[in-house]
Amino acid sequence: MLPPVAEQLEQIQHGTQEVLPLKELEAKLEASVKENRPLRIKMGFDPSAPDIHLGHAVGLRKLKTFQDLGHQIVLIVGDYTGMVGDPTGRKETRPRLTREQVDANAQTYLDQFFKVLDPDKCEVRRNGEWFGKMHFDEVMGLAARFTVARMLERDDFEKRYKAGEPISIHEFFYPIMQGYDSVVIKSDVELGGTEQKFNLLVGRTLQEAHSQPPQVILTLPILEGIDGVQRMSKSLGNYIGVTEAPRDMFGKVMSIPDNMIVRYFKLATTMHPKEVQEIEAKLKAGENPRHIKATLGKAIVAMYHDEEAAEQASEEFNRMFKGGQAPDDMPEFELEADGAGLWIIRAVTGAGLVKSNGEARRMIKQRAVRVDGE
Repeated sequence: MLPPVAEQLEQIQHGTQEVLPLKELEAKLEASVKENRPLRIKMGFDPSAPDIHLGHAVGLRKLKTFQDLGHQIVLIVGDYTGMVGDPTGRKETRPRLTREQVDANAQTYLDQFFKVLDPDKCEVRRNGEWFGKMHFDEVMGLAARFTVARMLERDDFEKRYKAGEPISIHEFFYPIMQGYDSVVIKSDVELGGTEQKFNLLVGRTLQEAHSQPPQVILTLPILEGIDGVQRMSKSLGNYIGVTEAPRDMFGKVMSIPDNMIVRYFKLATTMHPKEVQEIEAKLKAGENPRHIKATLGKAIVAMYHDEEAAEQASEEFNRMFKGGQAPDDMPEFELEADGAGLWIIRAVTGAGLVKSNGEARRMIKQRAVRVDGE
């Protein structure tokens, strides 16, 4: 039996940005409870890179909420949309990926998704199943439902057009393809980041055109990185990867600013809303943020590894940063120095510990780097 509607709504709305339209979601939930029929909850992923981080996992966490409530998760692997490339937030056309790149990344993505989701309760579809068989007259039929003016309502397209920057015709097809995915799988609810709102609305339009009840849109906030300022990004070096070692994952969580603790509990864990409220109250009452941050770190490590790994990571962190001891297992790197020695920033980047000189400088300023104990 599905839980009562009020209980479901509390958990679904927790940590979300918008639910559009909310009344339609309530009606869908009421019908599903009455008929004991799970809703079909859609989220699509373009396998554009091989690894995901906690920012990507915000959507997965919300899918897990729906899954735990008894609904059917439908993951769309965008093997065709991935070759087009999502233009959202882009100032220029994305380079198109090859079929081989997409296929390799897709398997890696799914392996990481199932660190969060129960694979036995997921329906996984590739949109190449339908787009690969589509005739050109069908493509033209879809395109005819939208005007150039409608496409230029997208903030990123509008900015590029006004700036005289090129927009390739195939980029206009991206939101149409994403929307048509919803028609094929008969989506009841689609999840996406706030920047995906236009694409999600296109799905509603196409479902109505195909005489389907339109999906409810649920947008999710963007998770800031461990710097607490910019969105989590591998290129910025402020990310926590879901496949990182427990020690590294825990240490990065402990480095987030105190004002991000509650936000990380809301967006990066599956903790019940009432428990998050209790944590927020403790912080306001003056409890040491470091203790609560350690709870957060263990919760996140346990989700992607297990409880034992979380405890070990916490104990090792305390040994290193409270007792000043070295970790149990340290990798070694050999680097060549010139006559003047080895520049510390080059040492840190050359060992692969950070991605750029800028990130190395930031870590050094934050006193995160030691040489011979100093």
